[in-house]
Amino acid sequence: MSDCLFCKIAAGEIPSDKVFEDDCVLVFRDISPQAPTHLLAIHRKHYAAVHDIPPEEVATLMGRLTAALCISLRRVGLDKSGYRLVVNSGEIAGQTVPHLHIHVLGGRELAWPPG
Repeated sequence: MSDCLFCKIAAGEIPSDKVFEDDCVLVFRDISPQAPTHLLAIHRKHYAAVHDIPPEEVATLMGRLTAALCISLRRVGLDKSGYRLVVNSGEIAGQTVPHLHIHVLGGRELAWPPG
């Protein structure tokens, strides 16, 4: 999608601090971190939310995102200290970029419930 911020980042039109990249997925550091470590994981295919993924693509797409997260968590050391994964869907849930993305928050104790 030509006007999507994350599509532009995935295409290399906007620079990012990459933690992991392959032909399908990009994991990069958030420019406005909400924790000492705040990563975003995106698929290069544009879907606004989980429910927009065609059923026949869910396992592959989410599997690729999860695999990239596993590698990224080890690279930044969160596999040893703990982390939170967050997916927001829609404005009411706090989604500010309408491109499916997974937030990874870590590096400090995270309050529960979040908020």
